[in-house]
Amino acid sequence: MKRLMLAAACVALLGTAACGDGGDQAGDGNTASPSPDQQDTQQTSATQQPGGECAGVIEGLSPRERAAQLLVVGVDPTDPAAAVALVREHRVGGIFIGGNPTALFTDNALDRVQEAAGDIPVSVAVDDEGGRVQRIDELVGPIPSARQMAQSMTPQEVRELARERGEQLSARGVTVDYAPVVDLTDGPANGVIGDRSFSADPQTATEYAAAFASGLSEAGVQPVIKHFPGHGRASGDSHQELVQTPPLDELRTHDLVPYEDLSVYPDDTQVMVGHLDVPGLTDGQPASLSPAAYRLLRDEYDYDGVVLTDDLGAMRAVTDNYTLDEAVLLALQSGADQPLWSSGGEVGPVLDKLEAAMADGQLSQERVDEALTRVLTAKGVCG
Repeated sequence: MKRLMLAAACVALLGTAACGDGGDQAGDGNTASPSPDQQDTQQTSATQQPGGECAGVIEGLSPRERAAQLLVVGVDPTDPAAAVALVREHRVGGIFIGGNPTALFTDNALDRVQEAAGDIPVSVAVDDEGGRVQRIDELVGPIPSARQMAQSMTPQEVRELARERGEQLSARGVTVDYAPVVDLTDGPANGVIGDRSFSADPQTATEYAAAFASGLSEAGVQPVIKHFPGHGRASGDSHQELVQTPPLDELRTHDLVPYEDLSVYPDDTQVMVGHLDVPGLTDGQPASLSPAAYRLLRDEYDYDGVVLTDDLGAMRAVTDNYTLDEAVLLALQSGADQPLWSSGGEVGPVLDKLEAAMADGQLSQERVDEALTRVLTAKGVCG
């Protein structure tokens, strides 16, 4: 199966095995030493020798700068100056713009954010899916929901629509779109996934999602398929609680089908992991904090591109049990490349936590280098 965004393009840096479990760390404010599972996966991740262009870039960063490059932090869409200050002060690798205000998409505001980033560009992400989740509709008009697209348009028409939307996003400085949704459901339109899903049929959903992703990519915007391993039939809304999916064996024959052949999506496609408890896989943990979930994606579905988490700072599936700094560390230990949170605060304490974990070996340099290689390659810095 074709691999996406091959980290080996940087000739670099170490493996794809996830590390860390961290399940006993909930709510205590302390991070335990690596579990045997973490130690084993960290040791077996070394499949390449350090070197190459990405390694040179990474060596030029301090430990704190390396950690910062892995973070995607939400910014206030009404306050371009605050976004500039955040990027300038903390050198975060990515920002996320949610909500409906459009100040960051006008008057070249995102150009000033990029200027503040210095030598390494910042990725600029939105979640512009269409329907009830879109970000620039007030500027350029709305696009239909995924369900409406699949019911009224051909895949080629969806591809053309997504290319036009991608061009509109790119012209305003957006580089990543957290779309399309590949979750499967025909449930009520206003459900947590609802009409954000193209279809309950795996083949139909995959065909339309691939078309939408291809249009974005052709416009220079990196698509992100979500929410691995499948939110469509989960027991509730992970914004409100940790929700459970059907067992893994059942997901394999239905919800995971859109991930079976990742070559149908563009090479720059990324994957978002949801806060989903999967019987037979995650042992009561959110998938976003479960090493087993990342191993499933990397090893069984042969994916080697950038993997990011769903929002770690505003969804109770995570926040009921973990502080933000704990969740970010656990996500990286478990195999995420980019922990995401939508609220703009707490960057300093998170970086303090990660820097300390790197210093004492709780977060191995191999794991950091592996994630950085993917992130920097995706941003065109090396590779």
